[in-house]
Amino acid sequence: MSVLLKAGHLHDRDLIDVFYNYENNETLELKSKRILTNNMHGTGCTLSSALSAFLARGYDLNEAVCKAKDYVNNAIVEGANYQIGKGHGPVKHFYDYWNILLSSK
Repeated sequence: MSVLLKAGHLHDRDLIDVFYNYENNETLELKSKRILTNNMHGTGCTLSSALSAFLARGYDLNEAVCKAKDYVNNAIVEGANYQIGKGHGPVKHFYDYWNILLSSK
């Protein structure tokens, strides 16, 4: 069984998620900087959905995990500064779509 360990609840500035791929006995370290924001709600569900989507698109396990991690990280960065209601908000799931829309105007 392959396993992805997330570092999001740790308190370091640099985060290292660890992915163990059972299929090839390989371990990947996925590094990122902590983004200071209240908009982190649903990151685990977003990550698992992105991973499933990349696998469904035919990426191998390592590629899918890396692409899913990049997607979630970008969604956090893009959604870091907006305010929706009170408390913890969601990441900006459709950041790429909005960037394409805004650049075409």
